[in-house]
Order: sequence, then C-alpha cells, then structure tokens
Amino acid sequence: MNTTELDALDRCLIQALTIDGRAPFSRLAEVLEVSDQTVVRRYRHLRTTGLIRVVGLPLGSRVGLFESWLRVQCAPDAALPVAEALARRPDIAWVNLNSGGTEVHCMTRARTRKDRDTLLLEKLPRTRRVTGISAHTILRKFFGGPDAWAGLDLLRPDQIAALERPPVEPRPAADPPYALDPAELALLAVLGRDGRAGYPELARAGGLSESTARRRLERLRDLGAVFFDVEFVPSLLGYEAEATLVLSVPPARLAQVGAALASHREVAFAAAVTGSASLMAVVVCRDTEALYTYLTERIGAVEGVGQVEVIPSLRTIKRAGMLVEDGRLVDPPPAP
Repeated sequence: MNTTELDALDRCLIQALTIDGRAPFSRLAEVLEVSDQTVVRRYRHLRTTGLIRVVGLPLGSRVGLFESWLRVQCAPDAALPVAEALARRPDIAWVNLNSGGTEVHCMTRARTRKDRDTLLLEKLPRTRRVTGISAHTILRKFFGGPDAWAGLDLLRPDQIAALERPPVEPRPAADPPYALDPAELALLAVLGRDGRAGYPELARAGGLSESTARRRLERLRDLGAVFFDVEFVPSLLGYEAEATLVLSVPPARLAQVGAALASHREVAFAAAVTGSASLMAVVVCRDTEALYTYLTERIGAVEGVGQVEVIPSLRTIKRAGMLVEDGRLVDPPPAP
C-alpha cells in the first residue's frame, strides 16, 4: 500500500489511536463521526496488513527498566546481520541501520543492571566483526513514549480533547520504581503483541478474572507504569527522511533545549543522555529538503545548541518490539 491508498479517514484513525490506543471502537467512531462498523473494518485492515500496530509498553523510568541508547560500529558487511541479531532480542526495542551501513543504533530495555551489563560487556564485544560500542544511558525523556507524535495533524481540537485521558500525576523523585508483579508482567506480554487485546485474553494470561484484569490495567495506566503506542512506518504516510540528531548542549541549557525540541512536530523522540554530547533526538521529515529546513530554521534558532551530528536512518529493522519487513510491521519470532 502506498500513501495514496491511505485516505483521510485512515489517517484520522491512526492519529486517534496515537492519543488513546485502547479507546473503544464505539468511542473512536463517535469522535471520527462514522459508524462503528467502519472503524472496525478500517482498523482490522490496517493491522492485518502490517500498516499499524497498537502495543502496550511499560514506561521504563516508572518501572525501573535500564534504558540505554547504543551505537554499535561494525565492519561494512556485518552491520545488517548484527542489526538483525539485535532485533531478535526481547530486551531491545528499536534497531536502526545508519551511517553508510556501518553503524547500528538500538535502544535497550533491560530489567536488571546485570542483564544490561551482560549485553554491553560480554555479548556485544564478543560478536564477530563488531568494531566499537558506545553506550549512552537515557537520563531524562523530553518527548516520546506516551507522547503523541505531532506529525499527524488532521483531527480538530475538540476531537483530540474527546480522546485524551487525564494527565498522569508526576511521580515524586523520592518514590521508588513501581514493581510489576507476575500477573502484570503476563498482561504486558500480551499487550506487547496486541495493545488492543480483549479482557478475556488478558485475564487468561494473568490468571485473573476479567474484572480484575480490567482494574489492574487501568491502575497501571493511572500510575503511568504502562502506555499505549501506535507503531507505523512513517514512509507509508509520506515521511521519507528519518534521522538521529546528536546535540552538544551545556548542562545549564539542557532542560530548555530539551523542552524546545519536544515542541517541534518533527521530533518523535528526544532525551538527555550520557556521553560527550548530552542530547539525542529522532526526527521525521517529509524529505531531505524538509530535514535541511528543519535543521537550519528550527534547530538553528534554538539557543544553547552547539554542535549537531546528523545521522540519517538507512533502514529500520525493529520498531517498539515489532520487526519491519518490506515496509510492514510483523511479530518477532519467540525468544530462544
């Protein structure tokens, strides 16, 4: 399917799902001013053809995951096999092939420090033809996760307001991470494959009653421990240029610059990170000309930005746990 086959209703439905991925079909139909059957039919087509996928994910900073952004340098003929091997790991959420085909970027979401260190200190360094690894801890997210990407801008303000959930109360810095119990982990295992899975399926997975499964999930959402993401391949919506920006920002300006980037519609993810450059962002633009305009007019106008490294994305291998094959989202194979 090309961009012309996604009509205005498809795009409105995708935007509505980015606001609330588990909104009932009846609510989506009411907001989009079409019938329930139309929404169900459109959603099923988008999902079964691999154009979109709603997934339920734990918020790493809330549940104590160890999140890092890795830059893995490889020999030219080894980058793709390394990227594909990383994509098969359940503790890695995103994998991109960048920089002339010799550098792999990925996001780790390890449950324990030991798991993270085993990957960084033992498994990756021993991988044949990996020539270098740079690991950057995610210190603070400015945009991403529960935030709805602003690149889709078709719904009216009243439609957006009708779908928005009440904001999650900020967690006091002294509060410990929320510890997911086995039943909640079982719920997340299902939601990671299908964020719109029904309560009967969730109840069976967690060994709970349907009413308890519903209450557990709502509680996790209210606590900010779980969010729902809508994954799609941007090129299918006419966005052909994806890039990672690595920005040098003085510590005193970091919060200000991060907030500025979070307000840019081109930004899909932005975070403060460890390393020689203190901020990284993933941007999505219509084409390379739009990317150039963004860099010169938007980034160039942000006070406090020093050097900027622009790393074009050549190929996305994995997005939020979903493999990307021929421009479509598919389930990864079971972990060995």
